[in-house]
Amino acid sequence: MPKVKVPRKSTLVDMTAMCDVASLLLTFFILTATARQPEPLIVDTPSSTVKVKLPETDIATITVGHGKVFFGIKGQPVRIKMLEKMGERYNIQFTEEEKKRFSLIESFGMPIGQLKQLIALSGEKRNQEGLQPGIPLDSVNGAPSQLHEWVYQARVATKELNDAAMRVSIKADAKEEYPMVKRVIDILQRQKVNKFSLITSLEAQD
Repeated sequence: MPKVKVPRKSTLVDMTAMCDVASLLLTFFILTATARQPEPLIVDTPSSTVKVKLPETDIATITVGHGKVFFGIKGQPVRIKMLEKMGERYNIQFTEEEKKRFSLIESFGMPIGQLKQLIALSGEKRNQEGLQPGIPLDSVNGAPSQLHEWVYQARVATKELNDAAMRVSIKADAKEEYPMVKRVIDILQRQKVNKFSLITSLEAQD
């Protein structure tokens, strides 16, 4: 009997569709990813096994490290409102351009009297190590400290704009002396802010 010849089929697989899908996924992840903002004060936080994620809105972060204190709050409208209130408190006029530039600053550590100079700098120069001396913690002539005022005005701005209570988180360097952190906590407690979060790094599993 004659042999039946089975037709051979090509083993070539068309990968065009797969490449298109990969390109679409890569584009999606790039466009939706949030770029990490440069930090003017880099701290090495202590490790912890807690995995609670911080909220994305209505939260302020007080960074403590190298004997300095920096302050930042989420939300550009809240930052602008907070700056306006601080200007009224210290009798400093900020232009609309300065307010817009300040709303882009994630965290800062400058006395209020030198804030205009900081706002005028570019982002790269603004985040140079050692440029910002930190927000003053000492009271002057019995008046509350500047950190106290920043926290208070941020709370007021958050309540007025978002009708929400502002949460506070403390991000302290693991090697920072406890008295420095205690001073920050005391400032919060004077405003009856007794509930706050401590930011830590996730501890590696054994």
